[in-house]
Amino acid sequence: MTQNIFRSIFRRYIVITPILLVLIVAQMEEYSQLTTSGTFGAAIRLAIPIMLAGLGGLYSEKTGVVNIGLEGMMIMGTWFGAWGGFTFGAWQGVFIGMLGGALFGLIHAIATVSFQVDHIVSGVAINILAAGVARFLNVIAFEDIAFASSTASPRITGDIGKLTVPYLAGGQINGEETSNLFGYIEELNIFLVSDFAGLVLGFLSNISHLTIFALAIVPLSVFVLWNTPIGLQMRSVGEYPTGSESLGVNVYLMKYIGVTISGALSGLAGAYLVIAGTGIYLEGQTGGRGFIGLASMLFGNYKPFGILMGSGLFGFADALQLRSPKAVHGLLVIIAIFLFVLALKTLFEKKYIPSLISLVLSSGFLIWFLNSESIPNQFVYFTPHITTLIVLSFSNQRIKLPEKIGVPYKKGELN
Repeated sequence: MTQNIFRSIFRRYIVITPILLVLIVAQMEEYSQLTTSGTFGAAIRLAIPIMLAGLGGLYSEKTGVVNIGLEGMMIMGTWFGAWGGFTFGAWQGVFIGMLGGALFGLIHAIATVSFQVDHIVSGVAINILAAGVARFLNVIAFEDIAFASSTASPRITGDIGKLTVPYLAGGQINGEETSNLFGYIEELNIFLVSDFAGLVLGFLSNISHLTIFALAIVPLSVFVLWNTPIGLQMRSVGEYPTGSESLGVNVYLMKYIGVTISGALSGLAGAYLVIAGTGIYLEGQTGGRGFIGLASMLFGNYKPFGILMGSGLFGFADALQLRSPKAVHGLLVIIAIFLFVLALKTLFEKKYIPSLISLVLSSGFLIWFLNSESIPNQFVYFTPHITTLIVLSFSNQRIKLPEKIGVPYKKGELN
């Protein structure tokens, strides 16, 4: 009885607790950057590629195809997005980047669906192949162009466009700057109220049109996957393909559609990094975001809005280490409390060894926090990745995988 009560409380407040902890720690002057509008704005921009990769993984795995090749598809999105942006313009580069990712999604579908290649093997091959193909194409396409090299493209042409909302965030109307309501509230420094205003201001200020386009995909995915016939068919082939086939669903086609959409969204994530970010293609600029996108999908339990929340968390950690390495020190105490709660959870579940490990790690982070004023740069750079590990430690017990994910399917078989 006590275990069930604790588990219910844990599930209910697992999202609220870390937010409150961040708000409390942010009241200390040296950690004030934790909740500024600048940090939140950077977090949103850094979260979008992770979110798009996570949504890509969702479409693929809902049809039963494991896709760890998201990173490779993102790489192709970065290169095709840069090439399209340089050759035709910014928005054209966005859609060409999507096509580049979709092409590699199609290759993954051919390998796993038609040729029954192991999904993990195919995904790893996609990641390895994409890195080599991107460099080869970059050398060929930009051989005689100034400021290009084997690992970098020239700067794209055109602008994707940005928006700052008038009156709420100080945007302009007819060339004149308007009032900034949320900026004024943020400067009042009222606990919780000003922090929330900073969050809203970060979202409403200097936001790329491509960010708005990407965020619109979240509710669109909910509608497509749960409210349309094709979405029902895609989910059914991941749960029970033989039953779906008996009802007239083309299982192979649904899997192809899911994996190709997965590649297109990953390509869009890569194009976003180039067109809304650096403005050029750089080798290695995806930085493992495809894998973190998979983590956000697991954190979100295969739900689009859950993926949005997970990617926001990872984006926040990434933004923090870029904007204020000093504030990352404040995360040590938050991590310590997280791990302590995890220790209690596993203790109530009678998992004594994991509980002990979590308690020891929690004590270690707390001692580190109390006996230091800063942390090494190496740990700062590792912040998004350790956040991924800790979040997955909390979420791994509630993940509901599609029933036949990763299981090879042959038409007409009974299983």
